[in-house]
Amino acid sequence: MRVSLEQLPAALRRGLGTTYLVSGDEPLLVGEAADAVRAAARAAGYVERSVFFVERGFSWDELRGATQSLSLFAERRLFELRMPSGKPDKGAALLEQIAVRPPPDAVLLILTDQLDKKASDAAWVRAVEAHGVWVTVRAVDAQALPGWLRARAAALGVELEAEAAELICERVEGNLLAAQQELETLRLLADGRPIGPELVLRTVGSSARYDVFQLAEAAAAGDAERTLRVLVGLKSEGAEPTLALWALAREIRGLWQARERNRNRSSTRGSGWNLAATPSQRALSRMNRLPLGRLLLQASRVDRIVKGVEHGDAWSALTGLAAALAGALQATNESGRVVK
Repeated sequence: MRVSLEQLPAALRRGLGTTYLVSGDEPLLVGEAADAVRAAARAAGYVERSVFFVERGFSWDELRGATQSLSLFAERRLFELRMPSGKPDKGAALLEQIAVRPPPDAVLLILTDQLDKKASDAAWVRAVEAHGVWVTVRAVDAQALPGWLRARAAALGVELEAEAAELICERVEGNLLAAQQELETLRLLADGRPIGPELVLRTVGSSARYDVFQLAEAAAAGDAERTLRVLVGLKSEGAEPTLALWALAREIRGLWQARERNRNRSSTRGSGWNLAATPSQRALSRMNRLPLGRLLLQASRVDRIVKGVEHGDAWSALTGLAAALAGALQATNESGRVVK
């Protein structure tokens, strides 16, 4: 069966399975899911633990031999397979076999990054889903993060005020591990009192981690403040302007295609659909007010600046495009520039 991180504790209380797959790109949440499985296994008497890392030169015969051999002390065993790519290649048949016909007195825990659609459809993943438990770990998006923080604080036995939660979000956006660490520090400093914005301002530094998808999502949703914050973060982290432009242009194409489908009353995506994003509901709600044609023209001019074909500063041009998509500025025909 497939469960979320929130559903995992209830699934473990119903009984320990034989094969677990935990997939996701958020290290804190993946680690917590794995810890829950390990704790349940220990409680059930699986005290012997072996860890395998799938990396270059890894031999699947090691895992095969370990799962097929008898325990030296006749103990129940937990086998942990860390496979970031989620692509076992030659080991796929072995994983499918273990899921369908698990060895006696053994539990297999597989940890991977987020699986894309192709990897999710692999026979071994489907076998785990059918005969074991697949825990899909979803990242906490920006809108849900304040509530997530307040719930975490409550679990630590402390009240986190709403304004304080918003301030923490600005400083640790995209980095849940840093958020958890900051909460634990704030709990100690609060000494039983509610955590307010003043304590956060004195204590919490910037630990934000950004990616180009956050940039495009925020801009398309019309969140200009967050858009520019993410853009500054990307620049400070040494991100490539090419990737930021790609994400913004992909989002604009997605909005363009969505508007064309509405105009033609069609549910079919047009040519080049794989190059376009699937806009969020917030983005779709504002697409008819956006000058998408001019934004695409502006993106093409930013592309020439990024490539050095046309004069201009790449990050300044990207700021103009991102702000125009977010609705803070009006897109124009000038090269990489916008005006109020």
